[in-house]
Amino acid sequence: MTDRIARLKASRSVAVKEKLDYPVIDTDIHTNDYSPALEDFVATYGGAKLVDDLRKALSSRRRNAENSSGKDWYSQTPEERQHHRTVRSPWWARVTRNTLDVATYHLPSLLAERLEEQGSDYSVLFPNNTLAPLAVKDPSARQALQRAINHYHAELFRKYSDRLTPVAGIPLNTPQEGIEELEFAVKKLGLKAINIAGGVRRPIKAIAEKYPADQHPEIAKYATYIDFYGLDSEHNYDPFWAKVVELGVPVLTHYGSQGWTGRSSISNYMNNHIGHFADGSEAFAKALFFGGVTRRFPGLRIGMLEGGADWGARVYIHLVDRFHKRGPEGLKHYDPAATDRALLAELFRRHGADLVKGRSIEGEQLIADTLGASYTSDARQPGPEHRNDFAAAGIEKVEDIRDRWVNNFFFGSESDDRTLAAAFNDKANPLGAKINAIYSSDVGHWDVPDLTEALAESWSLVEEGVISAEDFKAYVFENPYKLYTEANASFFKGTRVEEKLKRQASARGAGDERRGPQPGARSEGSPGKPVEVSA
Repeated sequence: MTDRIARLKASRSVAVKEKLDYPVIDTDIHTNDYSPALEDFVATYGGAKLVDDLRKALSSRRRNAENSSGKDWYSQTPEERQHHRTVRSPWWARVTRNTLDVATYHLPSLLAERLEEQGSDYSVLFPNNTLAPLAVKDPSARQALQRAINHYHAELFRKYSDRLTPVAGIPLNTPQEGIEELEFAVKKLGLKAINIAGGVRRPIKAIAEKYPADQHPEIAKYATYIDFYGLDSEHNYDPFWAKVVELGVPVLTHYGSQGWTGRSSISNYMNNHIGHFADGSEAFAKALFFGGVTRRFPGLRIGMLEGGADWGARVYIHLVDRFHKRGPEGLKHYDPAATDRALLAELFRRHGADLVKGRSIEGEQLIADTLGASYTSDARQPGPEHRNDFAAAGIEKVEDIRDRWVNNFFFGSESDDRTLAAAFNDKANPLGAKINAIYSSDVGHWDVPDLTEALAESWSLVEEGVISAEDFKAYVFENPYKLYTEANASFFKGTRVEEKLKRQASARGAGDERRGPQPGARSEGSPGKPVEVSA
């Protein structure tokens, strides 16, 4: 107890939190599983075979780094890495020197005790094995392993539900698989939030038919694309999104893009890492937007973590810009039929005689020689049904973009991320919008060597004038609260967040009573005017 009190006094984040009159909600803490206990639990679901599946899944990152040489990155020479273009995968991703934190991320009771020291009232947890079953190819084994892991985490943290809640991992190889696991996790296990991968890699059918995976595994490994569940998806995921909204579940993802073009250095992890969560989540979010998912499901609430919030503002700005230029009205400026052929020819006769040098400028020849053959009247043009890239999203005005991008999406920004300022820049963001940046401390990963520093690092952005105190409140409380409660109004029922909000409301009410009638307030007897009550 003495040690705990000393730690609380030493924590800068505790000092920051004591100044706040609202709860702090951390949307992203990473915990680690104690392997023997997890394996024991998994064995109860499927015996030794399912434990083997778990171990194989956990080693998949190393296997994915292997190639035709049969070696991983560390086993290869520099020449072999160059020859096979073996991507440098993440390394040393966990905290080790801070032994207290190492134990904290493994021991639920210690984490629950230290949450106050971290400066949070409530945290959403992402155990490191939550989505490990995605590496299992057999659907029945994948489902059994996913249920075992979700059940393990639900039981592990249940007694701390007033301040901690783990996410349920949901596989989305097909919509039906996702629906089945979603219903099990929510209805049977009582889990309140889900974690999905932002896309699922699938084979390109035309290549897979010519080069079957069992005969050409090396070709199959690369002949793939990513299905982001929205635009151009192989499946109709609407039944899954409908079930998410029906059950009142916020959707969360840490979707990265390491290994994608531009993030495939064979030597440098940081080259591959910087911005990769933003790029991966951007691809996912744009697919939902342009595929009309956020139009059809306005109640869908999606938090994309670890990528920062500035990309959410950037994409929002570009969506508006491009709608002006490439929406139905803007496209009229680029229609090949809109060019006045006669006027163009006349202008060339007046001003381009030396350039033309006797060449024909009649008919469609001038169009072909200037704009290109694809702009001539006999060239094939996209039909009306293929001209509006904003059609599926149902965008008719800029306000629609705001409602289907800003309202649905929330952007996890780590505590020391100075690009957070872009999310709150209502002068740059169209319609004066502020992007839903959410406090995503990422403690448990190398980004945070000391869990007690995260909230204090965020507050330093206020002290330095990067964001305002009002923006800070939106970041650590209001936006996270919206993410969860707009999906499920009862999300915080029975938690320290609910308790603290009630306590603060009661204190404000008592304070108003002691002060008596406030300026501008009217008594109940005042005719024709509503009673004004202090919030």
